[in-house]
Amino acid sequence: MAAVTVAALCGLWLQYGERQDLNTRYTVGGSEEQDRIDVDAAVQRVDATGRELTLRILVTPRGALAEAGGLSPTGDLTLLTSPAVRGDLSFPAHRRISSVDVPVALTGGPITDYPFDSYATEPEFSALLGGEPVPVRMTLVNRDALFSLAVDASEERGAAVFAMELPRSGSVLVFAVFMMVAMWALTVAVLLGAWFLVRRRTGLTWPALGWMAATLFALVAFRNAAPGTPPIGSLLDYLAFFWAETLIAFCVVVVVVRAVRAEGPPPPPPPPQEPPPGA
Repeated sequence: MAAVTVAALCGLWLQYGERQDLNTRYTVGGSEEQDRIDVDAAVQRVDATGRELTLRILVTPRGALAEAGGLSPTGDLTLLTSPAVRGDLSFPAHRRISSVDVPVALTGGPITDYPFDSYATEPEFSALLGGEPVPVRMTLVNRDALFSLAVDASEERGAAVFAMELPRSGSVLVFAVFMMVAMWALTVAVLLGAWFLVRRRTGLTWPALGWMAATLFALVAFRNAAPGTPPIGSLLDYLAFFWAETLIAFCVVVVVVRAVRAEGPPPPPPPPQEPPPGA
């Protein structure tokens, strides 16, 4: 009971840490300015394979720069971005501003380092209203539970700069390590079972063979359940999956060969019976 309590408390502590990470907001810019542009950005999804993250951006003008309570700008608004972001954003004057999803290029990796891969990017944002620079206050938050977000926020020449690091989240790391440990544990179990069957020189023990073969194919589905769908050839495969599949398949073949030899040749068929006399 004590072990269960400790495990539950440890799980709650880990989940609380991840919840705090997802709720952390990073803010930079002229919050003391009344007339400014507020930019709320959220990391919606990180595509490690495509080296790209999706940033959902909501732009809200404030003070004398806004109309209708911040729904539209008083002039043509342009949100200038860094080369990591795919293009600048333009919002016409007197038109309602809607949120927009923007792709941002990532560096780092490679993804085959899963679950220990990490990525980085450094987007910058500044604003022009009617061709004139205006203050920007930007807030960034993470919404992708598969990745952690570490940010170094700063302001450079009126631009909001976010130096972002995106490693795998703690839950992904814990589950991936558990998968590797479980694969090796099942492999050792199959090895012990195969050693017992070969040492005892038993015949074809179908329940044991069925269990070994089921483990061989179940590990494939188990591996494909890894969060983030890592490609084949990841560190996860080379540390556990490939070895597990190879050793379990070897055990099945060895047990079958030794069992067939232990069974020996089939008994000869009985001789035909002579019919009784007078039949």
